[in-house]
Amino acid sequence: MRSRDRLKLLLIDAILVLAGIYGAIVVRFANIQLDMKWVNEPRTLAYLALEALILTLYYQAGLYNRLPRYSGLQEAILIVTRTTLAVVPFMLVALLSGGAWLARSIIGLAWFLVIGMVGGTRAILRILSERKSLAGGPLRRVVIVGANDAGENTERELSRSQGYDVIGFVDPDPDKQGMTIRGTPIMGTLRELPSLVASRTVDEIVVTENRPALIQDIVSNCDLSKTALRVIPSVVSLMDGRIRVQLIRDVRIEDLLEREPIQLDMTALRSVVAGQTVMVTGAGGSIGSEICRQLAQLEPARLVLVGRGENSIYEVSLELKDVPYVPVIADIRDAIRMRKIFEKYRPRLVFHAAAHKHVPLMEANVTEAVSVNVLGTWLLMDLAHQLGVERFVLLSTDKAASPTSMMGASKRMAELLLRHRAQDSATRFTAVRFGNVLGSRGSVVPTFRRQIAEGGPVTITHPDMTRFFMTIPEAVQLVLQAATLAQGGEIYILDMGKPVRIVDLARNLIRLSGFEPDRDIIIKIDTTPRPGEKLTEELLNPNESSQPTRIAKLLGVQSAEPAPGAVVSEWLTQFETAVRNDDSQTLRSLLLEFTQLG
Repeated sequence: MRSRDRLKLLLIDAILVLAGIYGAIVVRFANIQLDMKWVNEPRTLAYLALEALILTLYYQAGLYNRLPRYSGLQEAILIVTRTTLAVVPFMLVALLSGGAWLARSIIGLAWFLVIGMVGGTRAILRILSERKSLAGGPLRRVVIVGANDAGENTERELSRSQGYDVIGFVDPDPDKQGMTIRGTPIMGTLRELPSLVASRTVDEIVVTENRPALIQDIVSNCDLSKTALRVIPSVVSLMDGRIRVQLIRDVRIEDLLEREPIQLDMTALRSVVAGQTVMVTGAGGSIGSEICRQLAQLEPARLVLVGRGENSIYEVSLELKDVPYVPVIADIRDAIRMRKIFEKYRPRLVFHAAAHKHVPLMEANVTEAVSVNVLGTWLLMDLAHQLGVERFVLLSTDKAASPTSMMGASKRMAELLLRHRAQDSATRFTAVRFGNVLGSRGSVVPTFRRQIAEGGPVTITHPDMTRFFMTIPEAVQLVLQAATLAQGGEIYILDMGKPVRIVDLARNLIRLSGFEPDRDIIIKIDTTPRPGEKLTEELLNPNESSQPTRIAKLLGVQSAEPAPGAVVSEWLTQFETAVRNDDSQTLRSLLLEFTQLG
């Protein structure tokens, strides 16, 4: 607060305190005339001394170091206590003199009026400051969902921030209806929210509880074409309990997943990772880079970032400022290069995320699918076995269960090879299957967003097509957790929750983009399935079953099929020969034979 502003506030208080004392005198002596005789009386000097003492105590309390815009309960308490301290000695004089020199009623009235006038002016200054827009333009009209502590904090923060006008709350509790919070009305329940949006020209809805079911209800029932939907982050991220405008963000498609927060065993994770050299292949990809970010929080001795794309490895390395890392540009199929990397850095843990994952592209490029997903994975597992890696985690996919595509079959082959390699190795090999990851490069979400940005149509293959979805952070959390359970040869699956209809995902994305499905953006059903594409997906094949582990949402896979034996050498020889000859037809036949491709 500038010195000039402090002086202005001090002068305002001086006028207000004097006006309060004078008002008390006028009330006590209604017909008083302030002539020179009255001004020269000793009692007048006493009243001026009272004013000086009040202002001095205000100054010592720091009232002139506080911005009026943020005045609140603390300022009110200071005004009351300091005014009282100033009045007490004058009231004692009035009592001891029997009112002959100073009137008790004037002192009492002056106390009341000064507090009311100074405190009231602070409140007016705050209101005026809150209502002032940044550019002097119209304020954004906001409805807050949740008449609770978070809602009250949100209303307070938005009101003191420039550019917002909180017009009301909605809350499901019927007992709160018709009441107010800080003068802002509770305007109804969630049932009334769609009509409020339509009739009151609401610019923003701010949701105070990041609950998927609640957000889904709003997205489904409100026309968001002219109204932004925003959310307060999880309470966990607001450790000091304060809501800040900068933290209020737009609702993302991930917020609509009906999933409880994952409870991680951080002690077990840290015991496995801390102080160790950890290698991540595919470190520049959407999954691999998130693995690196989360590993960095567990205090590894060093991260070895392996990837073919120099730009993506460079980008993820920029985020790893607090942990030693080594960026390595390499192809996992290069046996000589990968052996030198393993021998040089001696990783204790390997997270193998490098893979070809695009289903239609791998249908047209079977040689690449087998070369990377099968032979490249076997090379890394063999090096891990030979060079004493403690734990090796393969990132697999739900498409490996009863595969209908070359990509899925290649990942299924990688799982079979992992089970074989684990049989005679001190390395703890494990695989983790999960479904579609929202926000990853291969997800349908970027395609839908591009189609929406182009004005549509948004195309889907079938109205009943479903997929399992997870967010990148929660998928990676469970992958890391699987490393703590690894004993050798296990396959884990993630509890992906309920499958999501692709058409519902498309509708929600359209609404969150500010459009109305079938009105602003058309959804087109393209009944021609892409090569290798399933209508629905599963996480287990008919010969498998799942059982819970000590980690919630992480399930172990029990297979009725024995791990492959000596036949693996024959498989690998045949794959290597077909890849070397770029013999796609033979590779298809081999995958069909070895994985019982459906």
